[in-house]
Amino acid sequence: MQNTKDEIRNVVREQYAKVANATTTSCAPGCCGGSNPEMSLKLGYTEEDLSSVPEGANMGLGCGNPQAIAALAPGETVLDLGAGGGFDCFLAAKQVGPTGKVIGVDMTPDMVTKARANARKLGTTNVDFRLGEIEHLPVPDQTVDVILSNCVINLSPDKAAVFEDAFRVLKPGGRLAISDVVQLRPLPEALAQDVMALTGCVAGAATIDSLRELLRGAGFEQIEVKERPGSREAIREWMPGSGAEDYVTSATIEAVKPGGAKVERGTSGQTEAERSCCGPSCCEEEKSA
Repeated sequence: MQNTKDEIRNVVREQYAKVANATTTSCAPGCCGGSNPEMSLKLGYTEEDLSSVPEGANMGLGCGNPQAIAALAPGETVLDLGAGGGFDCFLAAKQVGPTGKVIGVDMTPDMVTKARANARKLGTTNVDFRLGEIEHLPVPDQTVDVILSNCVINLSPDKAAVFEDAFRVLKPGGRLAISDVVQLRPLPEALAQDVMALTGCVAGAATIDSLRELLRGAGFEQIEVKERPGSREAIREWMPGSGAEDYVTSATIEAVKPGGAKVERGTSGQTEAERSCCGPSCCEEEKSA
């Protein structure tokens, strides 16, 4: 495996360009999950999710479903780190609605091209795909409500920079909702130095403790990193015969940028006021009922 940060980025970029340009529905060697719909369902997506996006948007590059922990609300601005073919962006766009906005960033030009083509197929107007590195986001300061990412941060050779720039672009009170691979125990040398293990979302995984430390160092609060049960089967499929499932697992990573008003949200993404129907429009509906 290459040593410098730029060399690692180039290895990852080249591999995922191959994935973007693959002509089959199977995932190219070295990517995370594979575009098998059954695997996507196991990772937490629904049949409705899969049927609502253009063919080719779900490239099977995830290790979970960040939408499930994001509690997105109408009107929010969402940023997806490592957007790939746009799958999570399109799902988020439906949740934030026409008054919201979704920005997808990917460092692979072929992926950005593919995602933009998928957006045209879908006729989506509130999604913007941008070319850029997740350590140096092409997004202004304090303009984002929620950051999503699905099995991408493990690929970065500078995770501290990822979280620091994520902190920069989030508004006060903004939050992270991430699915990623984490390391449970030190990898064997052969696996740690395997290029395919790096691009396969294994060799670059950080430990849970180190992720918490990096998030605290960037300024985040309310940090939660939880292992995702049942991920061994998926990891075994990514790296068959490697034994990687004994060393890494998928996890959800949540954190909040301090400074905003605390708003408790349920799984539907509604605020407490919305759930109790105290908004002006709701009261008007009650009066007319």
